[in-house]
Amino acid sequence: MVMGEFSQETEVLVIGGGPGGYAAAFRAADLGADVTIVETDSRPGGVCLFRGCIPSKTLLYITELMHDAGRALEMGITFGQPTIDINRVREWKNKVIDKLANGLVELVKRRGILFTQGRASFEDSGHVRVQGTGTGHIRYKHCIIATGSLTRHTADAEFKPGGRIMDSTGALEFADIPQRLLVVGGGYVGLEIGSVYASLGSRVTLVEWNGRLMKGVDADLARPLLARLEDLFDSIHYHTRTISMKEDDKGVDVTFEGEIDNKNQRFDRVLVAVGRAPNSQGIGLENTKVEVDERGFIKVDEQMRTADRSIFAVGDVVGGVMLAHKAMHEGKVAAEVIAGLPSAFDFRTVPAVVYTDPQIAVCGLGEDQAREHNRKVRVSRFPWTASGRAVSMGVGKGLTKLVIDPENERLLGMGIVGRDAGEMISEGVLAIEMGALAEDVALSMHPHPTLSEAEEEAAEAFLGSSTHILPQKK
Repeated sequence: MVMGEFSQETEVLVIGGGPGGYAAAFRAADLGADVTIVETDSRPGGVCLFRGCIPSKTLLYITELMHDAGRALEMGITFGQPTIDINRVREWKNKVIDKLANGLVELVKRRGILFTQGRASFEDSGHVRVQGTGTGHIRYKHCIIATGSLTRHTADAEFKPGGRIMDSTGALEFADIPQRLLVVGGGYVGLEIGSVYASLGSRVTLVEWNGRLMKGVDADLARPLLARLEDLFDSIHYHTRTISMKEDDKGVDVTFEGEIDNKNQRFDRVLVAVGRAPNSQGIGLENTKVEVDERGFIKVDEQMRTADRSIFAVGDVVGGVMLAHKAMHEGKVAAEVIAGLPSAFDFRTVPAVVYTDPQIAVCGLGEDQAREHNRKVRVSRFPWTASGRAVSMGVGKGLTKLVIDPENERLLGMGIVGRDAGEMISEGVLAIEMGALAEDVALSMHPHPTLSEAEEEAAEAFLGSSTHILPQKK
């Protein structure tokens, strides 16, 4: 140890202050452990709070308000053309982030957790070295790695701070509203952020190498969103990718290959959204017994324990579905195992939501997935054109569908496309976790008129009679 460096001991060390990390730390502290968090940011929250989930959903809600204002014209209410003050939009986004981050800071203090800003790397299976506001060493009894993930790069894209070739972090800083924006990647990040910029006035071009957007989502659920994006975006090109990008002070020259007529185009900005990679490099794992797979994800068991018995890992860095709520539950499991509780990550389903307009929310087994695995299922759909609430709101193009086991009639999956789909999918999660039958959903009284009523009616349709649609032919 170098003279002047601090040294401390802790029972539970959490490396990373994102949703997985702070959830783990809070649960461990609630169970009586002495807890220390080491995080590179000055406050807990991670990418999700500062550069991902929260800022993107804040901006998406603003654009949703704009869409509603336009939709109101058909209902006899005229708001006029919206005026966008980019500085005030940015200020609102930052205000939301600060409020939530400061709330986490207060929870850290109230729980008696020591928060250290810095970058931790393992010296061995019982010690880390911290470099940051202060350099020192921490000896721990148990460690939970929650270092998250990083933006996956493409060979032709170089991200520079403040540059015109952006990852999601750069795009959410919201430097300006570019006249022409290229989005590379047709996953949820590209569609969400592309929708924000398009709604605020950018002409958005999207390219996707695969033959469809939102791969992994059933085609019938994706269809209403794709129809909306075809109107919102300037153009969408499938089986197309970039092969070179050259940035200057005023724009980006891009060369494409694939099914696009104009192979050379110029854009004001480019958003590259082609996925994320585990943040497992440079933290000294080679000095421990922790094992990683060929893609860099840390290997864990159902108790989130690594091959090194004193070290656990949670969140994006362990792979699987890379979502904040999954990370939070994994963090709680790790903390409970450390406390000696019989805990394990054994959830039947992890829900996912795309916060576009319309939203898409899914949980459990999808119809396309069942078909790929030759699994027999029955599918029941309820179109929102028959939903009184949806029609009254002017959002009747939605759909609720159930995927059901034909033998025991147990609910296997649920998918929703439409307004507030993300707020409704939790009923499907609960039903699947509880092993509910379609009949259980159908016999659970839903208030009328509501959007959630479509879940009851989809279950009724499976049983042979839905009030607001004709019975399905056998």
